[in-house]
Amino acid sequence: MSTTTVVLILAATVAALLVAGVLLRARKGTGSGTRSLKRRFGPEYDRTVALHGGDSESAHHDLRERVERHGGIRPLPLEPAVREHYVAQWTMLQEGFVDAPRLSVADADELLTRIAATRGFPDSDRPEDQLAALSVHHPHHVEGLRTIRRAAGSESASTEELREALVHARALFDDLTAAGSPTATAAARTRPVSGRDHQHLLKPKGSGA
Repeated sequence: MSTTTVVLILAATVAALLVAGVLLRARKGTGSGTRSLKRRFGPEYDRTVALHGGDSESAHHDLRERVERHGGIRPLPLEPAVREHYVAQWTMLQEGFVDAPRLSVADADELLTRIAATRGFPDSDRPEDQLAALSVHHPHHVEGLRTIRRAAGSESASTEELREALVHARALFDDLTAAGSPTATAAARTRPVSGRDHQHLLKPKGSGA
């Protein structure tokens, strides 16, 4: 075997090893990026992949773009009096559900949108941007706002569907109105949206406990 042949074989081997290394690093980077996005977005990750027809690359691009556009938002704190006002409004619309379910759902949609804007997220005139921003900062509960908006805009939604939408949206309301401490925020995120909430949505006004 000539010296030239040996050199060519060695060069081809080195080139193949370099290409394999690049591909391996790329695969590792992709896997790490996927895990990072899954951790950050939770259920919103799966929803986005499904929205893109299972195309994870397109979903990743979508999610990274949201982080780039909205990740820098620093939610503004709520003054205690403002928070209490919002809590009182939610309680009123929830208690009024039995008498006027569609109005209660529409009011919940408007209230959540207003609270989000108060916290520093995009305003109501940019609903899609608001949802995108909330999906970055509240990925576990942003679907509640989508659900309540669909219910509010549907003339055919049943009372049960309206009730479920309102119960579903409660978790995002708790997130947005949490007092701000890590303990309070964690409690709001893990608070079940059943039991007492369901009772409020089933009792007429003025009924006993």
